[in-house]
Amino acid sequence: HRPMPRNSELVQAIAVLARAQQDAVWNRLDQTNKVRSVLREYYPAALLAFPGSALNSDIARTVLRAVPTPAKATKLTPSRIQSLLRRAGRSRGLETEARRLHRILTSRTMRRIPAVEDAYGQQLTAMLEHLDAACTALRDLTTDTEKLFATHPDAEIITSMPGLAETAGARVLAEIGDDRTRFDTAASLKAYAGAAPITRASGKSHTVLARKVKNNRLAAAGYVWAFSALSSSPGARAHYDRRKQQGDLHTAAQRNLFNRLLGCLHHCLQNRMPYDESEAFPNGIRASGT
Repeated sequence: HRPMPRNSELVQAIAVLARAQQDAVWNRLDQTNKVRSVLREYYPAALLAFPGSALNSDIARTVLRAVPTPAKATKLTPSRIQSLLRRAGRSRGLETEARRLHRILTSRTMRRIPAVEDAYGQQLTAMLEHLDAACTALRDLTTDTEKLFATHPDAEIITSMPGLAETAGARVLAEIGDDRTRFDTAASLKAYAGAAPITRASGKSHTVLARKVKNNRLAAAGYVWAFSALSSSPGARAHYDRRKQQGDLHTAAQRNLFNRLLGCLHHCLQNRMPYDESEAFPNGIRASGT
């Protein structure tokens, strides 16, 4: 039996914060989806005013607390909306945004009967308290995680990787640790992260499957990492595009890119050197003309 890795106390502390921060991200998403579900029942204009992730923003939460029902929204004025925007911390484009929100929130739509609408408004107000708490916890945990991660000797190498900023970098470090004997080869790290596929061959049958047993937190961090790398690394973008041209779907191509980036990270950490784009993706660099 292989002994447990002897990660430093600093890594253990980073792991506590990084995992709590990731849980806070999932909790905020859960609370946001609950608010969205309620709004869909009686207040569709709010979903048009704050689409997607804008629903958990400071502005959305401030406005919805002030006007939790369509009836109250009809009494809004552009000047009132501007004051709400300032309260939420916005300082630019107030008039334009106020006109947009006023046009959407005061538009004529089908409505619930007043008693039901008021009841939904009370439910929304209570749910916004939970969403506020989730957003505050996430903000505080993110700050604490990034500060602690920056003090680790591996932080500079990890954040030299394309797509790995402080938060995602802390998550990766939390899951792989800083014991260099834990993963003797890049292949073992890739298998642990679920990035390496499983190949099964028997006779004329040859099947390549995604790995089911893996560190789910590292795999989740890898999804964010690979997606961010597409816009920050020409080589990563070329690698992803090449996989798509070969027939991979988006998820498979992105997982393959994560697999490649993990190999680069393993090499950099083992040799105590920062990431080098020209060495990591020589073909991608030449293809991009840089």
